Amino acid sequence: MGYSNDGEFGLHLLGTWMLHRHGVSIHVAPRQQRLVAALAVKGPSLRNHLVGLLWPEYPDAKALESLRVSMHLVSRQVPGLIVNNGPMLSLCERADVDLHTVQARLRDFRRVASEVEAAALLADLRDARLLPGWYDDWVVSEQSRLQQDRLRAFTIIARQSLDQGHCETAGAAAEAALEIEPLYEAAIQILIEGELKHGNPAAALRNYQRYQKKLEEDMGLQPSDSLTRLVARVLDGQARTRKEPLVPTNEFRVREKPVFNHT
Repeated sequence: MGYSNDGEFGLHLLGTWMLHRHGVSIHVAPRQQRLVAALAVKGPSLRNHLVGLLWPEYPDAKALESLRVSMHLVSRQVPGLIVNNGPMLSLCERADVDLHTVQARLRDFRRVASEVEAAALLADLRDARLLPGWYDDWVVSEQSRLQQDRLRAFTIIARQSLDQGHCETAGAAAEAALEIEPLYEAAIQILIEGELKHGNPAAALRNYQRYQKKLEEDMGLQPSDSLTRLVARVLDGQARTRKEPLVPTNEFRVREKPVFNHT
């Protein structure tokens, strides 16, 4: 996913951590990456807050020294990226951060006007995972927040696309939601409704049965009554098919009568 190229710096936090200056990649060591990422995610921050965030296991004096060293190295490697206002540190205004672009889209997102817009938003959000492989507590918290915002957006896109008759986009958005929450019933319901609207009752039933099995195995629960009612007609149809004889009863009786009348 792209970000604005108007700034001097381009910082990627979605997927792999990367920093560019005027389009040229800059190598930054992992410890300094954490400082830059914290300022990008948390915004302008007091030094005392940063040391508690980045070095919670260190005594205050050692943590402050670690911050001082990291600041020095970043300033030497990437001059101008971090603004030092005494007790407050921040990223410079010339830094474009892909996370901020996604957050703005999620914040302003209410309704998709067209299938093209829905598909574009879905493509932008689908791989928008914050710093995968980073397990600092503050990162995990922000990862979870972004994940829930994406889940909400995928569900809205799926429902609106289905209501507008765009079943393919609806299905893709529902699948994206299920990548985040595999047992998210709202997304399963949209998948099933889409298959039924497309005239694919067998596919709808398979989706239901896979969900039912996984929900039972993972949680010991059954699907909600409303979801079961959605596929009830398909289940009823299968049950009637199994009960019907291969040859209708009346036809069988007619064939039992003798063809000729011997008297």
